[in-house]
Amino acid sequence: QVQLVEPGGGLVQAGGSLRLSCAASGRTFSNYAMGWFRQAPGKEREFVAAISWNGGSTVYADSVKGRFTISRDNAKNTVSLQMNSLKTEDTAVYYCAGEVNVGSPVHLLRDMAVYGDWGQGTQVTVAS
Repeated sequence: QVQLVEPGGGLVQAGGSLRLSCAASGRTFSNYAMGWFRQAPGKEREFVAAISWNGGSTVYADSVKGRFTISRDNAKNTVSLQMNSLKTEDTAVYYCAGEVNVGSPVHLLRDMAVYGDWGQGTQVTVAS
């Protein structure tokens, strides 16, 4: 099991940028696929972006493609989500998630059910 902590949420104006980070501890981070998911009020949790254990594969939800970038630093045990051109509909609680030995297939990376370790979530609010 890996422990995940996500500082970095906040309030931003539409069109602005925000960077989320997730710090991992407890297991060998470099063996973990990592994903970001979000849940808006009254809606189900949804996939945002994911990255394979070595960073070789990334996948994005259509709604954020071209605006968000996921990256990882295995030396620092962190995964980040750079969010640009933010829209009010990006407002949600954002969750970092990880799972060991997932490999690189994108259909697995984007599947919420694959991930067993979750952070507590961080609020992102985009104001109009």
